[in-house]
Amino acid sequence: MQKLSMINFTKYKVILWDFDGVIMDSMPVRDKGFEIVLSSYPKQQVDELLQFHQCNGGLSRYVKFRYFFERIRKEPVTDEDIARLSEAFSQIMRQQLVNSKLLIEDSVSFIRQCGGRYKMHIVSGSDENELRYLCKSLNIDHHFISIHGSPTPKTKLVSELVSDQKYNCSDIIFIGDSKNDWNAASAHGIDFAGYNNLELANLGIGYIHSSYANVQV
Repeated sequence: MQKLSMINFTKYKVILWDFDGVIMDSMPVRDKGFEIVLSSYPKQQVDELLQFHQCNGGLSRYVKFRYFFERIRKEPVTDEDIARLSEAFSQIMRQQLVNSKLLIEDSVSFIRQCGGRYKMHIVSGSDENELRYLCKSLNIDHHFISIHGSPTPKTKLVSELVSDQKYNCSDIIFIGDSKNDWNAASAHGIDFAGYNNLELANLGIGYIHSSYANVQV
């Protein structure tokens, strides 16, 4: 299959990385975080949010909390309430995700071995300050020129990054595990490679196997 053939990374100068599900196996911890923060609400409603969360890994918690109130509970919610819940969520993540065992070894090994060949950035739907704290605590922050996250939407993050760094989009590849990552890349004409989600195998320029065995560097 063409989509599962060798991916030639040598044509790129820049790699944009998603974080959750690509660099860190954090989704189960984030599931638990939503359950804790929303523990005072009906379990059925929280379960519905978790389903939305799991199907939209690239969206920020700010969007997900708003979805919970406006779409699931069908009630208004203030920006202050969203900020309060997001901060409570972030505090749990800072405690639970500073764990090197959650790093995805295949991705981190690739980053460590090939970082000198590429300019690398993290572009994630997770909170930006939290991401920077986690990467620094896990001693992987130095591999990346910059680390970007929510509340700025991912598509806008990519746009700002390309503009600030004066990159040519044809020199960039985005590695992600969600349709939202593919949307952010394709919106700017940036090549996309799916990872850790076989539903992405037919999107972008190829799919990276867990061992990165089909990547030419």
